[in-house]
Amino acid sequence: MRKIWDFHGGIHPEQHKSSSNQQSITDAGIPDILVFPLSQHIGAPAKPVVKVGERVLKGQKIADANGVVSVPIHASSSGIVTHIEDRLIPHPSGMSAPCIVIAPDGKDEWLEHTGIADYETLNRTELLSIIRESGIAGMGGAGFPTAVKLANQDNLSIETLIINGTECEPYITSDDRLMRERADEIIEGTKILRYLINPSIETLIGVEDNKPEAIAALRSAAANTGIDIVSFPTKYPSGGEKQLIQILTGKQVPSGGLPANVGAICQNIGSTVAIYRAIKHGEPLISRITTITGDACSLPKNLETRLGSPVKHLLNQCGFDENNCSRLIMGGPMMGFTLSDDTAPVIKTTNCIMAPTTLEMPDTPHAQACIRCGMCEQACPVSLLPQQLYWFARGKEYDKLEAHNIADCIECGACSYVCPSKIPLVQYYRASKADIREHKKDALNAEHSKLRFEARKARIEQQEAEKTAKRLARQEAAQARAAEGSDAKVDAVQAAIDRAKTKKAALNRSKSITESDTQNDDFSNAEKERLEENLRKLEKRLNVAKEKFQQAEQEGSDKIGAFRTAIDKTQEKVNLAADALKRFSEQSSNEDSDHSSDISSDAATSGSSKTVATATDTPATDATITTVAKPSNSGDAATDAIAKALAKREAASTMTELEKMQNAVVSIEKRIAKTQEKLTIAESEGDEIAAILAESVAKLTIKLGEAKAALQEKA
Repeated sequence: MRKIWDFHGGIHPEQHKSSSNQQSITDAGIPDILVFPLSQHIGAPAKPVVKVGERVLKGQKIADANGVVSVPIHASSSGIVTHIEDRLIPHPSGMSAPCIVIAPDGKDEWLEHTGIADYETLNRTELLSIIRESGIAGMGGAGFPTAVKLANQDNLSIETLIINGTECEPYITSDDRLMRERADEIIEGTKILRYLINPSIETLIGVEDNKPEAIAALRSAAANTGIDIVSFPTKYPSGGEKQLIQILTGKQVPSGGLPANVGAICQNIGSTVAIYRAIKHGEPLISRITTITGDACSLPKNLETRLGSPVKHLLNQCGFDENNCSRLIMGGPMMGFTLSDDTAPVIKTTNCIMAPTTLEMPDTPHAQACIRCGMCEQACPVSLLPQQLYWFARGKEYDKLEAHNIADCIECGACSYVCPSKIPLVQYYRASKADIREHKKDALNAEHSKLRFEARKARIEQQEAEKTAKRLARQEAAQARAAEGSDAKVDAVQAAIDRAKTKKAALNRSKSITESDTQNDDFSNAEKERLEENLRKLEKRLNVAKEKFQQAEQEGSDKIGAFRTAIDKTQEKVNLAADALKRFSEQSSNEDSDHSSDISSDAATSGSSKTVATATDTPATDATITTVAKPSNSGDAATDAIAKALAKREAASTMTELEKMQNAVVSIEKRIAKTQEKLTIAESEGDEIAAILAESVAKLTIKLGEAKAALQEKA
């Protein structure tokens, strides 16, 4: 007989397994809809590789791994991708997350696939690649990617490979039925794992003694394979990875350590079968065995369930009585969580759906004060101090929680189960773990920001030091030159002053003659170019307007009148621009002639340089030409504007609030009409301002709607 060890703590809750393990595994069939959350495992969520409207086949990859700790997701039936959006996912928080939604077409058409006849012809890297691409993750716990877990053992010596067939939590029987009915597949999958890991001592399959049929089936299938089927006494939570290693080998995994640190590695029964089907048949992970149980189900059983199937689809096949159900639980009664809706889908880690009645699982009573009985410490399977952790969690003393190894808590619920005060201890630990992770993330970001700030500060200080060194070097060089002799310095300075005076006198003599000519020539040329460019743009807009008018005339559009108006207005602008350019050219010619005469006369009479132009000689622009043509009466306009403003203010002061709101609506409608007219003209001319005008119309329309709503509410 093989020696069996025990672990600290543990409990013996009622098993309630006989209700669901009496029937064979049944195919759950194809549901009306399949919902695939992109995050079904620990690590980064998968990334969609399909689009809405695309038809996919059974086994086709619909989302790819997004990082090292990630796995792809595959369609569990053929159909059409209808949505990629946030949907309710199975999570304790009841939150929504990105999902791929497929409407099955009923054909269940497989993607072409083939298996490996002799896996020993492939090396370890190739086999791990197949397992990763098949989307296999742990199917009995948190869902750690299997290929990553296996690959992390490269630098460690593994003595014992353990296949976990414990299934210690009450009500759950999916692994029990799997071991009874598919023992051959489990043994073949174990052989593949043994080839991959190559344990130096032994390969074990551990099963609790409350599953005699499963133990017999495994021992029959494992005959002459070197795989040892080990039975041990039932106790919860013996299915925990660290607890199972201690039971079978007597070795304790250290706090914060991994099973590989003591020469062991564990895999779940469901994951082992998935590895077998991926290697031998080329099938990705698209289904799993799920237990449907609870007294609200008249036909509890285990179903072969396609991933993505809504929970409601499974309940309907098990005689579910919604009126008699107190809640829906995904997982077992110890470590499961309540579902907020029966539309949540089955994912890779869904081993059980419970539908208990109120009598079977009453509402949790209100927690009482801790009486410090110590029962939680006696039940803890990892030898923690749950009472101390509870006080630290309530006080948010995260440093003390970490010092008391809260990370080692497996959240089995044994402490909550035995607590006479009914304190939900696990919920406190779970929330504190999340807070600790968030605090560490914030601290890491703060440290990163601090390093960036210090690097920037050091860089600025270095730049300042370099500037100071250069400045001191220049000062020293200047002092060295000064030391060569003050006489030479005086002579050099005086010579520079004399040169500057001579140059300034020469510039003054030429400047009085040429300054005005140069300025006038430059300005005239620039103004002429501006007028010519303006004319070219207007002509281009006119041509565009004519083309649109002709097109509208051919199509019989109702915008012909607007295009005709645009052509007339643009033609008027072209005429004005051409007239302005013509007058400017004529005036420039006359001024050049007069200017030349003045220069000759002044030169003849005085023989000395003199300024020949003043500020009044500046050529007239298009705006000044208009002003000359129309004498200014700005004083009268200002007076009229002031009078109108005063009248408007006086009229407003006598209006009621309703009248003001009516006037506001009318004013906005007028602004919209004017802006729309300008927009039509701009669009017909191809003017770039059309986009701005369109945005103005949209904003005014919104403003008009608000004003009308306010008016209606007031009325």
